[in-house]
Amino acid sequence: MPGAALATTRLAAALEAIAADVDSLFDALLPIPADPRARLVEAMRYAAIGGGKRLRPLLVTATAGLYGVDRQAALRVGLAVEAIHVYSLIHDDLPCMDDDDLRHGRPTLHRQFDEATAVLAGDALHVFAFELLSDPATSPDPFTRIELVQALGQASGAQGMAGGQMMDIVAETSAFDLHGVTRLQQLKTGALLGAAVEMGAILGRVAPEGRAHLRGYARDIGLAFQIADDLLDHEGDEAAAGKALRKDAAAGKATFVSLLGPERAREQAQFLVSQATEYLQHHGAEADLLRDVARYIVERDH
Repeated sequence: MPGAALATTRLAAALEAIAADVDSLFDALLPIPADPRARLVEAMRYAAIGGGKRLRPLLVTATAGLYGVDRQAALRVGLAVEAIHVYSLIHDDLPCMDDDDLRHGRPTLHRQFDEATAVLAGDALHVFAFELLSDPATSPDPFTRIELVQALGQASGAQGMAGGQMMDIVAETSAFDLHGVTRLQQLKTGALLGAAVEMGAILGRVAPEGRAHLRGYARDIGLAFQIADDLLDHEGDEAAAGKALRKDAAAGKATFVSLLGPERAREQAQFLVSQATEYLQHHGAEADLLRDVARYIVERDH
């Protein structure tokens, strides 16, 4: 089988497996209680199960796999990262934020349930992530657990995703240059992707100074991911995306596409992917899945 076809088959199998594993674990860990909290947990399950590319859990398990980490432990960490991602989408979709009606081709959570339930579901998924990481079932080593908590906390808060979301809100009324847009997206999108890679290495007990190449890989795929998203928003198909597109242009926000143009943006994304895979040059075939993910990020259609 030619190399490209093999990579496509390998990635498709990995994406199918991680989606099934993530759904199964969410299902097992979010049972619906037989009391008035049921609606909250139903909402959490609606948002968390059966949607999304599951790239963040895949990055955790693929990175952890480089160092022989047990897949079940890596899955629990990947689930924590995905829970943060899902909570962020729930809140992003709210009327006070992006006011979206569709997510993954289904009604957004506040449309399916109501705004108050959506806020609580997002809050509960946020807490759920840290419950998972602090549980000895994830790692028997308390030092590993606290490092995982710290990594996800930094990537989620004002120094990461939430800070980037605030910059995104400010961008509606401010003119951001390329440096500003890059910084915004490094926080809003890149921080959580970076945490997924970092946390896989933490599980593998890689010392911080030994993770520099993985941080470089994660930084570049994070920016490439957002450039690809901007291109999809500019020229993609709403049916394939399962959500409204071209909202940034309508809001007058600066994006990589508006600042660079589609062709230069596409070239930059390809350059970043090439650079990302260079960071993995000291790894052998065990890193092929991470290389596949980098290429997929700019080749996907949604």
